[in-house]
Amino acid sequence: MSSLLNYKGNGSLYSERSFSMEAPSCKRARIDAPFLLWGHESEQQKGSSLDVLPQECLFEIFRRLPGQARSNSACVSKQWLSLLSSIRRAEMCDRDALAVSEGEEMDGCLSRTVEGKKANDIRLAAIAVGTAARGGLGKLSIRGTQGATVTNVGLSAIARGCPSLKSLSLWSVPTIGDEGLIEVANECPMLEKVDLFHCPSITNKGLTAIAERCPNLTTLSIESCHNIGNDSILAIAQGCPKLESILIKDCPFVGDQGLASLLSSSSSVLAKVKLQNLNISDFSLAVIGHYGKSITNLTLSGLRNVSEKGFWVMGSAQGLEALVSLSISSCLGVTDKGLEAIGNGCSTLKQISLRNCCFMSNDGLLALSRSAESLESMHLEDCNRITVSGVVSALSNCSFKFRSLALVKCMGLKDMPFYDSVIYPCLSLRCLSIKNCPAFGSASLDILGKMCPNLRQVDLSGLYGITDDGIFSVLESSVAGLVKLNLSGCINLSDESVVAIARRHGETIKVLNLDGCRKISDVSVSTIACSCPLLSELHVSNSAVTDLGIAALSCSQQLNLQILSISGCARISNKSLPFLINLVKSLVGLNLQYCNALSSSSVDMLMGNLWRCDILC
Repeated sequence: MSSLLNYKGNGSLYSERSFSMEAPSCKRARIDAPFLLWGHESEQQKGSSLDVLPQECLFEIFRRLPGQARSNSACVSKQWLSLLSSIRRAEMCDRDALAVSEGEEMDGCLSRTVEGKKANDIRLAAIAVGTAARGGLGKLSIRGTQGATVTNVGLSAIARGCPSLKSLSLWSVPTIGDEGLIEVANECPMLEKVDLFHCPSITNKGLTAIAERCPNLTTLSIESCHNIGNDSILAIAQGCPKLESILIKDCPFVGDQGLASLLSSSSSVLAKVKLQNLNISDFSLAVIGHYGKSITNLTLSGLRNVSEKGFWVMGSAQGLEALVSLSISSCLGVTDKGLEAIGNGCSTLKQISLRNCCFMSNDGLLALSRSAESLESMHLEDCNRITVSGVVSALSNCSFKFRSLALVKCMGLKDMPFYDSVIYPCLSLRCLSIKNCPAFGSASLDILGKMCPNLRQVDLSGLYGITDDGIFSVLESSVAGLVKLNLSGCINLSDESVVAIARRHGETIKVLNLDGCRKISDVSVSTIACSCPLLSELHVSNSAVTDLGIAALSCSQQLNLQILSISGCARISNKSLPFLINLVKSLVGLNLQYCNALSSSSVDMLMGNLWRCDILC
């Protein structure tokens, strides 16, 4: 195989000139003249004397060669490579081909990815011939970036030579259409996974062939394929009883009819369903809610034609009895009423993510927290009607299983005093993330800190309104001991916060992120070096840390850092070089980007001598 893929010469396998291949059957009518595929006749006469034989004779010779000999023969010329890649595995006379003809499965242990200029027909033909002698190709990914010239001819070569293929991924290959996909369907019955992204030449015809001839299909992803519609989805529903996961995104001709047939099938075992940017209505959600008894993971995004009624019916139908994870984004039909129905109808729901649900308010959040008794994790992003009082009420009413809450870019979370005299604690919450909520401040953080005494992971990144007082409240209220703390972008925090972190949680903290905290100085780093023996990750990029801070970390006897980020620390200079060398002996990751006072020679010395550490510079 190595000789095949590395061969270079007058007939280089990497030539970008196109070629054509025929897929011969067991008994073929072959021409009597020499087989000419590339170049002129004069060029062919320079090759092996075997080339004067009729194509039919060459075919009979090649199909009797053992696997490695076939691979070596393909290096002789493009003519031989073309002919070898046209031979089906069932037509070969060696032991591997015999096993295929008798119904035994090849291992299909090899995986190949071709991209850019390497995504051409010659490369695929080489893969088809070369992998046959090494256990068979099981996974192929073709990524058609700039320079790709792959066509149906190359994919057909893969189909004929690799019947063990189980996974096929086609990304941005407009030159591959139904012909190539039909050939894969005919020759690769073991296919289990198909991923089609931006393949405008593939239509219902190609996907229907997969549905009819690949009964073992378990995973199907279709994205930005504008010529695929309801007919092929119906064929998938009828021909692929083992289908467990499906993603359909940006396919304008896939609508209610196709999805209804897929989701309502009595033999359906679909567990993961992702529907994004489709022209479907409330009817499809009603079908999901009624027939989706095996669905465990459901993602709905950009469904512009679905109203409040659709989500209400989906929850009220009581059919999503196995649903564990639900993600909804950019769906205007999500309202408080629909969320309450989902909470009541999905008794096994553990994780929910709501993004850009502009009509959801505190009432929906409270109803969901009360009704979803199995809920463990909630992510709210761009839900601007949610306020601090709503979050407090939800935490006070959630079940004892609730572990994680994330609030991201929720503009309604404004810092204001909370006057409710009775606040019930949420003892189960372990992870709290409030990110990029510009109006959220220390007063609100004080309330949530007191409500959640058992926090282990806290992420407050991007909250530039937080001050030392707000951090003190969380640190003092937490009795379990913080393990991960992310304060990146909290520009108003000072060394006092870090000293308090080390004093209260130094024995438990493992990850501390202070990126962009401009007031953090060597005082903080020295305190960390003395008080945080379990710390494995420290991020102090774009802070006021200097050479003295690096020296303090290097001299610590108990610190065992694995990742250190000091990017953008302008006051770290070449004086830190010996301390960095000492540190890097235990580090696996070091970020030195934009440390302009460090000379390039110092960085080169670090990178040259300390190879086990991944250094960014």
